[in-house]
Amino acid sequence: MLLWLLVNVATILFCALAQDVTMLKQRLAAHGVSAVYPVDDNFTALSQAYNMRFNFTPVAIVFPASIPQVSVAVVAGAAQKLEVVARSGGHSYIANGLGGNNGALVVDMRNLKAITVRSSNNTAIIETGNRLGNLALALNAAGRAIPHGTCSYIGIGGHSGYGGFGFASRMWGLMLDTVKSATVVLANGTIVPTSAHVNTDLFWAICGASPSFGIVASIEVQTFKAPSSTIVFEYTWDSLDIPTAATAISSFQTFARTNIPPEFGAELVLRKGPSRGTVSFAWTAAYYGDTGAHATVAPFLKSLPKPSNATITPGSYINSVLVLSGKPLDTSAAPDVTDAFYTKSLMTPESAPMSAAAITAFVTYMATQGYSSETNWYVEVELYGGSNSAVNAVPLDATAFAKRDTLFTFQFHASSPDGKPPYPSDGFTFMDGMVASILDNEPANWPYGAYLNYMDDRLANAASLYYGTHYARLKSIKASVDPQNVFRFPVGVA
Repeated sequence: MLLWLLVNVATILFCALAQDVTMLKQRLAAHGVSAVYPVDDNFTALSQAYNMRFNFTPVAIVFPASIPQVSVAVVAGAAQKLEVVARSGGHSYIANGLGGNNGALVVDMRNLKAITVRSSNNTAIIETGNRLGNLALALNAAGRAIPHGTCSYIGIGGHSGYGGFGFASRMWGLMLDTVKSATVVLANGTIVPTSAHVNTDLFWAICGASPSFGIVASIEVQTFKAPSSTIVFEYTWDSLDIPTAATAISSFQTFARTNIPPEFGAELVLRKGPSRGTVSFAWTAAYYGDTGAHATVAPFLKSLPKPSNATITPGSYINSVLVLSGKPLDTSAAPDVTDAFYTKSLMTPESAPMSAAAITAFVTYMATQGYSSETNWYVEVELYGGSNSAVNAVPLDATAFAKRDTLFTFQFHASSPDGKPPYPSDGFTFMDGMVASILDNEPANWPYGAYLNYMDDRLANAASLYYGTHYARLKSIKASVDPQNVFRFPVGVA
C-alpha cells in the first residue's frame, strides 16, 4: 500500500511538472521568445557551466531578443514559481547564471548587445548581453573607456552589478560607480527606469547587489576619455624564498599606502614555486598617462631582488586592455574556456593593513602546503586603495557595495589538476587553509570582507562578509520589489 502511494505521488508530481513546462513553453512561444529545453539536442552545450565543478539542469534557457521579451520570460517563470536568473556572460564562479541549483529558468541575455555611445554627454547605453572585450572595443572606437576587469569574456551584467574592478579603477572607480541609470525588469514583469532620481532605492541596490532584485537589461554609464598613452609593466620572480616573498608583499603594502597617483593600478600574482619553501612571484602594473610611470614604480622595484623577467609595453589604451587580458577582445573570434575550480576572496582594510605575522604565515602556507597541493593554484592581490583611489573616495552608503575601505582584494583560486571534474576534495581544505593563514594572525574583529564577483558557495557568514552593514537595507528593498523571491540563488539577498 505504501509503495503504491509513493509511486502515485511521484506520478502526480511528474505530471504537475510536465504540465508546468508545457504551460511555460506555451507562454514563451506565444510571445516569440526562443528557448531550449532538456530534451533538445543543444541543451547540454548551452547549459554548461563556466566552472565545471557545477552541473545544474535548468528547466529551460530562454534567449530574449528584446527587453519586452525579458519581461515575458520573467512573468512566465514566476507564474510557475520557478527560480528566475539572468545569465550575462556565464562566468559565475558558482554557476548562479544557471541558478546555482537544478530547476531554474535561465534568461540568457546574449542577444541584447546594443551599445550606444552618446557624444552629447559622454555616456553610453549598454545592454547586458555584452562582454567586457567587445565593450572595450566599442567604447574605444569612440575614444572612450570605462573601468572594468581584465578577462574579455566576462559578461557585464554581474560584473557591473557586484563591483567591476580593473587596473583603471583607482583612477575611475569600480564599473558600478560609472552607472548613472539602468533599465530593470522586476519580478512582476514591470520594466522600470532607475537612477539617483527615479526608483532610488532600487538603483542603490543594483549598484552592488543587482542580481537579487531584477534583471538589469541595460545600463547607462559615464564614460571617460581613453588615455592617449599607457604603459604596462610585467615583472616575474621565478623563485622567492619565504622571507624574501614576505618582505616583497610587505613592501607592496607599504608602497600602496604612499602617495601614488590615481593613474596607477597594480596586482601581485603568486603561484607554486619550483621547490618546497619557495613561491613564484609576479607583479603587473599599468600607468595611464604620458609621464610619471617609471618614477611611480621605481620605489617598489627597488625593494625586490632583480626579476627573472621584465616586460614593459607602452602603447595605446586599447593595447593595454589587450595586454592585460591576454585573450582576444572580440569574444566572437574564439570560444570561451571552461575550468573546474574553487575560489575564495578576502578584502583587506586600508585602515588596518595586514600584520607582519599574517603575511609571513600566508607565504609560509603557500611555500609549503602550496607546494604539496595537487591543484593548479594562484593568488591575485589586487590594489584597490592607497592614496588618491577613486574606489575608496565614494562614500560607503552611496551604493550597496559594502567595502570602501579596501586596500587589497585577494582572489584565491585552485583548479583541478587537469581543469576538469571531478574536483579534488582536498582542494577545498587547501583554499580554506590559505585564507585562514591570514585571518588566524589578525584580531578577531579585523574588519575584512569578501568580494561578490569571486563568489564562494561555502563561505561562512557570507551575508556579513559580502553585504556588510548594507544587508538590512537590501533585505527591505528585496521584500518590496521581489516579495516572492523570484530572483533567488545561493548567496543572494533573500
